[in-house]
Amino acid sequence: MKVDTNGYGGRKINKGATVFTNDTNNPNLDLLITGDVEQFVTIQPRHISLRGYVGDPVKGSAIITLKEKYPFKILNARASKGKYIRFHLEEIKKSQTTAYELTVENFKQDVGRYYDSIVLETDSEIRPQLDVKVYGFLRARKTE
Repeated sequence: MKVDTNGYGGRKINKGATVFTNDTNNPNLDLLITGDVEQFVTIQPRHISLRGYVGDPVKGSAIITLKEKYPFKILNARASKGKYIRFHLEEIKKSQTTAYELTVENFKQDVGRYYDSIVLETDSEIRPQLDVKVYGFLRARKTE
């Protein structure tokens, strides 16, 4: 059995499965996998929210902080869709550790919601790819 721990970093995970057998005394067995998932990286906030009014500059950012135990470099970044956003990724120093600042800017010009994600390709064998979700919501300015 394989368990996807993506998004569970720093938390306890409980996943169950039922195994069906041809043993008449034990026709099925319940399995439970429980454990603490180590945090590979901290992304703060976990997603970027771009909320504002049509025509106004709307930006958001997230800090991606590496864990000392799991050093890596971000090799490439791309937007999944890229229709309504532009982004910039910059390596920064945060105390004694390496971090990256991801800044995302809205360029949608009409009212509505959208969703995208920034895909960060790393040199890590553990996590060759990280995703930062981006949620956009633009509304019309009320006129008086």
